[in-house]
Amino acid sequence: MTPESRTLPSLHTLKDLAKRLRARLSAEGEQIGHSKSLELIAAQYGYRDWNTLHAAVGNRPPFNPWILGSRVRGNYLGQPFEGEVLSAQALTAKPGHYRLTFKFDAPVDVVTFESFSAFRQRVTAIVDEGGRTIEKTSNGRPHLELEW
Repeated sequence: MTPESRTLPSLHTLKDLAKRLRARLSAEGEQIGHSKSLELIAAQYGYRDWNTLHAAVGNRPPFNPWILGSRVRGNYLGQPFEGEVLSAQALTAKPGHYRLTFKFDAPVDVVTFESFSAFRQRVTAIVDEGGRTIEKTSNGRPHLELEW
């Protein structure tokens, strides 16, 4: 996959990835500088160096792949769904995050207990650029995960 064939995250998200990479390596005993972590992120996205990636991204606003009426699929509380985006809003206070409202094609049972059910067909969630919520279930999975 060439760099041009995929949508790049915002500069804010790329810098956050570099910061998290640096912290993770530090926790494992490998110290790298901020510049090195930026270079590693650039390489991960298929670019020669950070400057080239930075130029490709530019200072544009974050990409919002979810637009009104688009079709989506994924998992909500561990249950598969397909549906439509009813509303989408980029959150300026949280760059790289979006408040999305979905209408599932078929209601999803959000309770795993055998003798009780609770169905949801309309759901609002805040997701990151990867389509995952920050909130997680007791087993560690995001509440909502969108597929690309």
